[in-house]
Amino acid sequence: MKIKGLWSFYANTGISAEMMPDCSLSTESTKPENKRAGNPVLHRHVTDEHTCLRHVQIMNKKISLEELIKGKKFTGYPEEAEYIFGLIRNGNISPVKASGTNGKSPALYNRYWLHEEEEDDTQILNEINFKLDPGIQTDYYKNHTDVYRRERELVLSLSRWLCDREKYAVTISVNERSFEIWGREKFLSGQRIEGVSAADILRHCGVSADKLNIYQTAEPFAYYTHSAEVPQNILILENLDPYFGLRKYLLETGGEIFGVRISSLVYGGGKRIVRSFGDFELSAEPYLLDKGNIFYYAGDLDYEGIGIYESLAEKVGESLKIQPFTAYYEKMLEKAEKRTSLAKMKEGQNPVKGERFFGCFPATESVKIRNLLSDGYYIPQEILNICDYSGSERS
Repeated sequence: MKIKGLWSFYANTGISAEMMPDCSLSTESTKPENKRAGNPVLHRHVTDEHTCLRHVQIMNKKISLEELIKGKKFTGYPEEAEYIFGLIRNGNISPVKASGTNGKSPALYNRYWLHEEEEDDTQILNEINFKLDPGIQTDYYKNHTDVYRRERELVLSLSRWLCDREKYAVTISVNERSFEIWGREKFLSGQRIEGVSAADILRHCGVSADKLNIYQTAEPFAYYTHSAEVPQNILILENLDPYFGLRKYLLETGGEIFGVRISSLVYGGGKRIVRSFGDFELSAEPYLLDKGNIFYYAGDLDYEGIGIYESLAEKVGESLKIQPFTAYYEKMLEKAEKRTSLAKMKEGQNPVKGERFFGCFPATESVKIRNLLSDGYYIPQEILNICDYSGSERS
């Protein structure tokens, strides 16, 4: 890791004070017992780009001019000389004056001290062992102090938050918690800070996301309630036009839909409904959460529409009673059979088994749907309109 700043070596380096900026050295570096004959050792406390105090020991070894330029391609000697002077200015090397010069102009010494740094992890290990909250597992960082230096500020932010027991006793959203801990609201959602992700920090610290006491949020779903009675039947619709058509039907007639009394409609918005229902209990009105409620689903008769139902049913599990609105789909089939042609299913849809879905239909209807799909056709939900919902033709 490159150290910010340069320092003055003692007299035998041959570098003038003008060539190097000021930098204080530990007094330990000038003690005789900390010098080896012909191989000086420097000690320095520095603050690196990650604001982590570290103790650096500079070990020096001799290297020839030939070794320094080996493998390098220069346009001429002036460029070679400038390369060596650059290494001197940056504190990477310093000349061994006793080795003499090469006799060229500008003159270069035949040998140099190559300054290599070795880090003393004592201070950083003390911080890892004794200053982090006990909720953080330290094994990984003790074995990877270089990673700790890079992630230190993020780890300390997490440690400070863990120390405040009152804060994580309250459940809040992912983005709210992310800002509370790190000052970046999207960090827990995947945004990186200087190349580091929240997943990296939590994994290295041995802290699970559950310990952060957070919940995921989703786009609020749109719904219309004709009656707040409980228990009630709730119909989820994949597409927007059927949602508005059925809402209009309930407002105008208040009647049953294919023989079923529906009290509330939910607009699914395609696959979005699967995620929205993950937070259903947080965003729905109490009457929609009644344990006696029954949820029906209706969407396009294609692999994607059936797949949405399957995913939604798997998502809610046993917490909600959800089933295909079979009477709705049977009416779709009935109208489709009267048409001379149907559209082909859009490309890219993957066949689904649909065991939950097909298991709710009589065998004859299930076969009809399977044959339709295997032939590559589909029936859009929009095949039905306000004239169809009562189950008999409207005037």
